[in-house]
Amino acid sequence: MNKQYYAIIDIGSNTMRLVIYLQEKGGRLKEVENVKAVARLRTFLGPNNDLTDPGINKLVSTLKSFQDVLSVYSLKEVICVATATIRQANNKEAIKTIAEKETGLTIRILSEEEEAYYGYLAVVNSTSIETGITVDIGGGSTEVTYFENRELVHAHSFPFGALTLKEFFAAEIPTDEELEQLHHYLMTQFRTLPWLINCEVPLIAIGGSARNLVQIDQNMKKYPLAGLHQYKMYGTDIQMVSNYLTSLKPEKLAKVEGLSKDRADIIIPAIQVFHTLYQAVQADCFILSRKGLRDGVFYEQLSKEMGSILFPNVLEDSIQELINDYNLEPEQIMHVQYLTRKVFTFLKQNGIIHLDKNDWDLIKRASYLCHLGEYIDAEASAQHTFYLLANRTIDGLMHRERLMLALIASYKNKTVFKQFIQPYKSWFLKDERKKLCHLGAILKFTYCLDATKRQVVKDIKIQKRQKKLLFTFYCDGDWKPEEYQAEKQKKHLEKLAKNEVELQFIPVNVKF
Repeated sequence: MNKQYYAIIDIGSNTMRLVIYLQEKGGRLKEVENVKAVARLRTFLGPNNDLTDPGINKLVSTLKSFQDVLSVYSLKEVICVATATIRQANNKEAIKTIAEKETGLTIRILSEEEEAYYGYLAVVNSTSIETGITVDIGGGSTEVTYFENRELVHAHSFPFGALTLKEFFAAEIPTDEELEQLHHYLMTQFRTLPWLINCEVPLIAIGGSARNLVQIDQNMKKYPLAGLHQYKMYGTDIQMVSNYLTSLKPEKLAKVEGLSKDRADIIIPAIQVFHTLYQAVQADCFILSRKGLRDGVFYEQLSKEMGSILFPNVLEDSIQELINDYNLEPEQIMHVQYLTRKVFTFLKQNGIIHLDKNDWDLIKRASYLCHLGEYIDAEASAQHTFYLLANRTIDGLMHRERLMLALIASYKNKTVFKQFIQPYKSWFLKDERKKLCHLGAILKFTYCLDATKRQVVKDIKIQKRQKKLLFTFYCDGDWKPEEYQAEKQKKHLEKLAKNEVELQFIPVNVKF
């Protein structure tokens, strides 16, 4: 099948960006190219609010450089959108005409409502957050939305952005008085929208300034996991980053780890927006979405094929992507899941270990991806499984949830589990670590019951006899490889159950 590539050019007030996507087997889009140009078009707006000739030249030359990249791909569709600066320019129609004549690209100027809507659409289709506030700070505008049960309820665009808010400061590093003035201005603006105030929901941030804030926070904390999407912070974390940046001299600011050079002069006003909005909302947390306007535009395009603007289950779709990427076998997954349910239910119902619905959700999720690291190297499967799952973005899972999935799906033995969890030990209580270890041991055991991927073990009967658990496996075919692996792994089951485990394999037609 020919690969389907799509491209979008996003003409922002601060940066212009070209992103190229590949449509995956499941229909979702995977980013394969991301080219950024710092155009600062906002600075080319003249006194009469026209984009000046040098600004138009900058726009056209950047679009032409993007076309060189576009020529490498066989593209199904190219979309070119523009936001605040072009939208607010008096000569926007002339800009569109010149750009189309020079490049052949048709620029679609997004309205304030569309810009806010696409940010919301990107968030609800790439996270599992049901209700929240989104914020997207551009160079010349700031979009906010409120969604509930994944449905958009309110949207608004403020006519200020990171570039315009710079004007509150006389120098790159603001004084305390200037910060207080900006805070007061922003709070006054946010309070004009009653639906923003004290709603106590997650605040989800989109865009380059939010990514830089998160990168700085991760570097300051020596954060051990890779990835920015769905990273969680709190108000104190935002304040800590702000205090750090405002304590620096200008020449040091540009060298901060995690801060893009082209954002050094606008990061402080952007962070003030996040922190003030966090306070206005009384947010319960601050979450970064790496998916934003560009992704939202394409989610709308995909909806024409899917028939729905919202993906029914973000996490399931993301797990399916992993199954496709690593050539995992659906038949084996469903069979291991069936056997795991049998063992899990017995241990739970007989009070052998305390298990609940959340535990089943965890182990079920992990059963889809158990030892996917075999795709890279069978001998080091556990290590590869853990690394891939812990460090790959999984839409719908926060970082801590992603780590839990990685620990269970990669379980090999208690020693290796302790090695994997060591850098993250403080993330979990002792009982939580113990539970994750138990869930991993259960899954490892049931995974061994289909060691040859033939589904030889058709069913399980488990009986409790004094200090012994008797597992009877009903088999269709030669069960020797499964028996060998299960005997090797049963010691982990014995430790968690505090019972001796006896295994017997019999033909499926034998009745007791």
